[in-house]
Amino acid sequence: MMEFNFERPPVGDTVDILAECRRQLLPLVRDIVQAAVAAGWSQEDVLLTFVELTWDLYEKRRGDL
Repeated sequence: MMEFNFERPPVGDTVDILAECRRQLLPLVRDIVQAAVAAGWSQEDVLLTFVELTWDLYEKRRGDL
């Protein structure tokens, strides 16, 4: 199992929070995509699946409000 150690989000405007989230997530996503490509998966397919998965998670969260 992978462990994720996120730093606390910055206090401030949304742009700072989004930039920091991206900074912390990008290496993880890159590693996953590289591992999938090394196993023979299409990079495009893996990236598109990330988009679909995250959109599904976003939509499910919206339903909880």
